[in-house]
Amino acid sequence: MNPAAEFDIIVYGATGFTGRLVAEHLAKQYGVGGQVKWAMAGRSLEKLQAVRDEIGAPKDTPLIVADAGDPASVKAMVEATKAVLTTVGPYQLYGSDLVAACAAAGTDYLDLSGEPNWMAEMIGAHEAAAKKSGARIVFSCGFDSIPFELGVFFAQETAKAKLGGVVPRVKGRMRAMRGGLSGGTAASGRATMAAIQKNPGLMALMVDPFALTPGFKGPEQPRGDKVEHDPDMNADVGPFMMAAINTKNVHRSNLLLGHAYGTDFVYDEMSVVDPNTPASFAADAGAGPQPGEGPSKEDREAGFYDVVFIGIAKDGRKVRVAVKGDKDPGYGSTSKIIAETAICLIKETPEVPGGIWTPGAAMGDKLVKRLHDKAGLTFEVEA
Repeated sequence: MNPAAEFDIIVYGATGFTGRLVAEHLAKQYGVGGQVKWAMAGRSLEKLQAVRDEIGAPKDTPLIVADAGDPASVKAMVEATKAVLTTVGPYQLYGSDLVAACAAAGTDYLDLSGEPNWMAEMIGAHEAAAKKSGARIVFSCGFDSIPFELGVFFAQETAKAKLGGVVPRVKGRMRAMRGGLSGGTAASGRATMAAIQKNPGLMALMVDPFALTPGFKGPEQPRGDKVEHDPDMNADVGPFMMAAINTKNVHRSNLLLGHAYGTDFVYDEMSVVDPNTPASFAADAGAGPQPGEGPSKEDREAGFYDVVFIGIAKDGRKVRVAVKGDKDPGYGSTSKIIAETAICLIKETPEVPGGIWTPGAAMGDKLVKRLHDKAGLTFEVEA
């Protein structure tokens, strides 16, 4: 964290669809210059002014012109804030220089990345610099992967309380969901596929659950690639599109926590197959809106998700917990989650040292509480 900075948080990409929702949440909840000192940043001052007025943010909301193609403007932005919250993706196209600048300057960084190929590259390139400077680099601060990473964390905390210790096996099951993937997620999927076409070796990374745990390989994990009956759900379950990124983040979280879940930990994610409940994203990464576009306010408000996590002890005893979100996952919930995660990092966990973190490993219980109180998430023990 950059303690002498003028701002707590700069929302970079505030003129994009998701960035605008983040800025709107901050304006409504915190005003300007009060408890949270925040600013909007993007390439065009005129667009920033227009978005500021459209979302009803105060006229004195600070506006910062910064462009990924202009390193000097990015450096100035990074040095002006404790944390950069960026919604400018695909991150493998527009994020690398920003991560490097934050790691060098000691400025915290948060994004919505679901691009494990790029995240693995950034860990290799910048973790040492972030540890040295004190920058906390936190990827995947939206629907991928916070409800899942924190769901596993919450399941393990519940197992400790109810069963006397952590469990070696957790299942994540998407029970119900309304709302699709975001345009940014679809664009990231296309960018990742293009990267694999250029470098076929990346495919091995994409299918490796331990791609983000350098130096550690755990036990074989369930593939989750076909429909099967899950007796714990009393239902058929099938592939869940987000599993490829979420499982990697869960295993990285375990690594960062000193293998708090054990070195033999097994985790998979699948989606309940129910013709009456649209519970899985479109499998085609080309589906969904274009970057900068998104669903109406009504559709965002009507959206939700409900994920159950089943922890299974060696002796067969079980715990069940649920994580639910009160808006569509790709936009309404994601924008609140990343905004509140940034505040949690700056305001509630200043003691966390520099490095490349997962949100749950860095913030744990404090983030669970903040997302419950401020972002419309619920964490419930069911059994």
